[in-house]
Amino acid sequence: MQALRAFRAGAHGYLLKSMLRRELVDTIRTVHAGGRRVPAEIADSLTAHVADESLSSREVEVLREVAGGNANKRVARNPGIAEETVKAHMKSILAKLRANDRTHAVTIAIKRGIFDL
Repeated sequence: MQALRAFRAGAHGYLLKSMLRRELVDTIRTVHAGGRRVPAEIADSLTAHVADESLSSREVEVLREVAGGNANKRVARNPGIAEETVKAHMKSILAKLRANDRTHAVTIAIKRGIFDL
């Protein structure tokens, strides 16, 4: 999600193309005065992801290898871990991201900005 990435990078406000001119001006003034401004529809979306568990660096590494189309056996070779360990990491990743399968997990990770392809 772009808004989540923006706030993690230090943004204090977020604008939508559909915002009215008055809301746009109010947002600029609020942020300029040191405040924060987030449209309600973005805030709702952000709250759904704030409580999500974050992936460990190893889990991100494993998921990045999976995103490259690699099977568990191949994923295990690169960091030098057992295939069973990769399976355990994938189980944890699926649970943390609430993903249905490997492809869904990769899609979620990209949308949330965990990594880029």
